[in-house]
Amino acid sequence: MKLNVLKSKIHRATVTQADADYEGSVSIDAQLMDAANILPNEAVHLWNVTQGTRLVTYALEAPAASGTLCVNGAAARRNAPGDVVILATFAEMSPEEARSHRPIVVRVDHRNRPVADDRPERAFTGLESVQLI
Repeated sequence: MKLNVLKSKIHRATVTQADADYEGSVSIDAQLMDAANILPNEAVHLWNVTQGTRLVTYALEAPAASGTLCVNGAAARRNAPGDVVILATFAEMSPEEARSHRPIVVRVDHRNRPVADDRPERAFTGLESVQLI
C-alpha cells in the first residue's frame, strides 16, 4: 500500500500577480521551488488563507529571487495579489517510509523571501491560548 504524504510546502506566501488570460498553473520564484524541492510541472496544491479556497494546479519557474508568485488561468479568479497562500506538494510512499519522512517547510516573509526557521510543523490544539489554573 502507498500513502499520499506531504512532501513539502511553502508556508504563507503572498500572491504577487494573478493572470486569468494565461493558460494555467502557478509561477513560483525558482529559489523557493528549489528550497521546497518542487519541480517544474509538478502538481501543487494551492490553499488560499485569505479567500478560504483550495485548488490543484502545477508549478512553473519564475525568475529566482524575484519573489514572484503568479496564479494563472482560471485559478486567477480565486486568488488576488496580496492574498496569503500555502503551496503544498505530496509524494507517494510506503507506510514505513512515511513514518520517518519529514516534509520540507519553507517559511517566507511578506515579500516571499525565505526566512531562517527550521522548526518542525506542529499541530494547533487550541490550548496554546488557554491559561490553565
